[in-house]
Formats: sequence, structure tokens, C-alpha cells
Amino acid sequence: MEYGIVIVSHVAEIAQGVQRLIKQVAQDVPVTTAGGLANGEVGTEMQRIMQAFDDNEADKLLAFYDLGSAKMNLEMAMEMTAKEVKLYDTALVESAYSAAALLQVNTKIDDVEEQLQDLKIK
Repeated sequence: MEYGIVIVSHVAEIAQGVQRLIKQVAQDVPVTTAGGLANGEVGTEMQRIMQAFDDNEADKLLAFYDLGSAKMNLEMAMEMTAKEVKLYDTALVESAYSAAALLQVNTKIDDVEEQLQDLKIK
């Protein structure tokens, strides 16, 4: 699969839950997560996001996040990876799920992005 998805959340269980939900409709789309801090507390860490990038078998990644500081860490991680990463300011669950379902049926990335526009958080 050309594209993969990365889920970043302040809570590990949220990231893992979204990943589990996505796998119900998109078994072939690689999905990795970076949820919570290494010590189990609530938060995000750039190192965990980098690991999620590295662990994802796709070279082009669609990244979804829950809250503002996750976006900041995602942006820093994006500067340090060789992978092409597109960051979406959209509703986390709905957009990651929709993107995965569309990628599963080989929808063109431009069409995926068009569908995500309605889920943009302003």
C-alpha cells in the first residue's frame, strides 16, 4: 500500500481504539499509533511519533491528531523524517476512518483529501 495512516493522541487507548476501528474497514492500510507518554501518562512525545512514522511500512503517511500540542509534536517529527507526511486538521476518528476506508478501495489521494475537507476543524 502506497499510503499509511498515523494516529497521534494524548491517550494511548484513544490512539489504539481508532486503530482498531480502522482495521475493521481497511485491513490493508498500514496504521501506526503514538499515544500517551512513555510512562503511561497523558501527553504526546515527538520520539513516539517518530517511532510511529518508522514503524509504518508506507512511505507516504496521512497523520491525524487529537489536540493542539499533538500537532506541534507532529510538525517537529515531520521535519525529521524522510517520509512524506500530510497533516490533517480534521476530526480525528471520523477523518482517519474515512481516509482509511477510501484508501482501502484505492481511491486517489486527491479524492481522499476532498472528502476530508468537510471534517476540517476550524
